[in-house]
Amino acid sequence: MAHAAAADHHATNTGVSNFKLGFWTFLASECLFFGTLISTYMVYKGTALVGPYPAEIFDVIHTTISTTILLFSSLAMVLALHYLQHARKNLAILWLGVVIAMGAGFLVMEFQSYQKYIGYGLTLTSSTFGSSYYVLTGTHKIHVFFGMIWMGILAWRIHRGKIAAPQAEQVEVAGLYWHFVDIIWIVIFTLVYLIP
Repeated sequence: MAHAAAADHHATNTGVSNFKLGFWTFLASECLFFGTLISTYMVYKGTALVGPYPAEIFDVIHTTISTTILLFSSLAMVLALHYLQHARKNLAILWLGVVIAMGAGFLVMEFQSYQKYIGYGLTLTSSTFGSSYYVLTGTHKIHVFFGMIWMGILAWRIHRGKIAAPQAEQVEVAGLYWHFVDIIWIVIFTLVYLIP
């Protein structure tokens, strides 16, 4: 029986399924990708010849609130997986909905910041700082949006009975992605908003 269960998950020699191992490899490549964007931002951060400059326009309190919302969405993700593993699909769907709602709240607040910064004159083409800032944070926002779509698909599949406790790894892997997005934002938040 244990052998059959292991076969269903296509376990590798590491004891981790091919699906999860492949996804960890994907996340490693994402680390390199974001590392490049973050490095580029840090190189250009203090080189802009024209303003506005970060200290003049960044609203750290506003961004701290949006960051807190995003971080608490990771707790909702953990609860969604927990309830799915315990065959409580309605609660799993509920918590996936909370993840989506919190992701949306984060994006709304961040786009409010964008509007404010553009009003101050910081645009994608205003300076090297503006370009590197919008590319870095915009790429992260695209990842959050993709994650929200993924959570919505998972919730729908759970509702339709396509995903249940035996297939919880699908939600677990989505959770890895969501936690990764949160961790990357912690790094971005620290380097972009907290370090002058």
